[in-house]
This record gives sequence, structure tokens and C-alpha cells, in this order.
Amino acid sequence: MSRTSRIAGAVIGMVALAGSLAACGGDSLEQEKGGSGSSAGDGTKGSLVVGSASFTESKVLAELYAQILGDAGYSTSVTTVKNRELYEPSLEKGEIDVVPEYAATIAEFLNAKVNGAQAAQEKPVASGDAAATVAALEKLATPLGLKVLPAGGAVDQNAFAVSKEFAEKNNLKTLSDLGKSKLKVKIAAGDECEVRPFCAPGLKKTYGIDVTGIDPKGVGTPQSKQAVRDGKDQLVLTTTTDAVLDGLVFLEDDKKLQNADNVLPLLHAKDAGAPEIADALGKLTSTLTTEDLAELNRKVDAERAKPTDVAKDYLRSKGLIKK
Repeated sequence: MSRTSRIAGAVIGMVALAGSLAACGGDSLEQEKGGSGSSAGDGTKGSLVVGSASFTESKVLAELYAQILGDAGYSTSVTTVKNRELYEPSLEKGEIDVVPEYAATIAEFLNAKVNGAQAAQEKPVASGDAAATVAALEKLATPLGLKVLPAGGAVDQNAFAVSKEFAEKNNLKTLSDLGKSKLKVKIAAGDECEVRPFCAPGLKKTYGIDVTGIDPKGVGTPQSKQAVRDGKDQLVLTTTTDAVLDGLVFLEDDKKLQNADNVLPLLHAKDAGAPEIADALGKLTSTLTTEDLAELNRKVDAERAKPTDVAKDYLRSKGLIKK
């Protein structure tokens, strides 16, 4: 799943929400509660269902949540649901108790749900300020029966990289440096980069980067990265949790063009609002870094390790679980 410009996707996705739910035939997730994915914990404090979207990082985060809550005494299971349009309503209903989320993306998703897609596009609530974004998210989530826990330092958002050689030759460390250099830049990305506000238009407007075109090789794909290594393109669009750069370096988004997609837990307030749950998840949130998340993704995608196993190894290595 491409996570590029998730904000735009969150708003656009709301338009198809009713149709997506109808296509599911009204099936409830209750039948899967406690029965899908891996399980953990002895259940002395009750049972919890952790929801996951169907891409690697979400699966890894869900396993981290399930295992740390299992260690805290809850019986936990992981249920994978295709996308946010399906799992968010299930979270409101209490069919799912907790999901790993991204602050800006879920804020704009709920903005569109509550206020309508057009209003959300005209008046976004997310920004590059993590605290302000989370505050806006809380205002939208609380009336829906959802509880937002604090965001951590781990961030998965759009990122731009150049070859190490190109960066060293032109003394580039930030996107501002690239703008000031007046170099002509072709971007290896998805073709939507040409119109997405967080891609080519934003690079031009915010940084003054001279974007000459888009090479539609995809977001963070091996082909896109190789085009930049070979010098065919100068900039590649990927994400901050991409751990397979191999000869490429990120340029810092120093003017915060990208919205704050910090990872945070979103809970069903009634069923999962206990302080013990917040405490357990808070220990993970405060420990997990963007680099950690990138490495966990790499182990699953490149080494073919199971999300369950990489999550367990990580939690043990950080002393977050006892067994």
C-alpha cells in the first residue's frame, strides 16, 4: 500500500465510505473478535482486539500493541482489516478496541467524516505541528466515542532523498538547500506527485525547487531509487520509515511541508479507556523511533521475517515485555 499523501487519500476515501461498507454486505467484525491473527496475554484483565490495516508497517505496529498489552495482563488478538474506511467504523462500534494510527491522516479522515469531504479540503485541521494536529484530532474523535493517546517521536510521512554523491557535490542537507541551489530537479515518484500539494506543487511553493518533471516509477520503488542513483532523476519520493536507501540520503523537510503523521494509539474509549492500557501503550510510544520503525519494516519486507517475531524481538530488546 502506498502511503504517499495519505492526507489526500483520507479525504478522498471518505467519498467511497458508504459504498465500501455496503459492499461488505453488513458483515460485523464481532465474529473475528479474539479469533484472527496472533494472540497474547493471559486475560486476567480482559480481552482486547487490536486492528491492523493491510500493509507491513500497520501489521508490525499492531503486533507491538498486542504483545505489550498481553504482557500487561490482557488477552489480545490482532484483526487485519483492508483499510481505514472499514476499520474506523468498527473501532467506533467497539468491534475493534485499539488501532495504531497516524496523527495527521486520521485527523483529516475524521474531519471529512464529520464535516464532509469538501469542507475538509477547504479547511484542513492537520499541519506540520504535531501538538496542534493531535489537539484537533481529539476534538473530532472524542464525540465519536474514541480516545486519542499521546503521539510519539516515530513518524511515517512523505520524504525526499537524493544520491549521496549529488548531496555532497552540491552541499545539500535540507530541501531549503536544494531550493537555494537553483538546480533543475526531476522527481521519481507516482504520477500523482504532479498535482498532490505535498509533492511537486509543495516543493515549488514552499522551497522554490525547480521541478522540471515527474518520472512515474512509483513511490519508493527500487526502480525510482535506481533512477536517482544513476543520475537520471535527482529526487525520489519515499517515506521516512524507508530503511532501504542504499546510496541515497534524505533531505530534511526543514520548513515542515509534510503534515505531522506521528504514530499514536486510537482506542474505543468505553472498552479500552483504562489507565493501565494507556500506560502500557505509552511505554511503547515513548520508546519507538522513526529509525526503529524503518528497521522493523525492513526485517519484514527484506528478510521475510514475521511481524509477530520482529515485534517480540524488539519489545524484548527494549525491556518492554518480560517474556
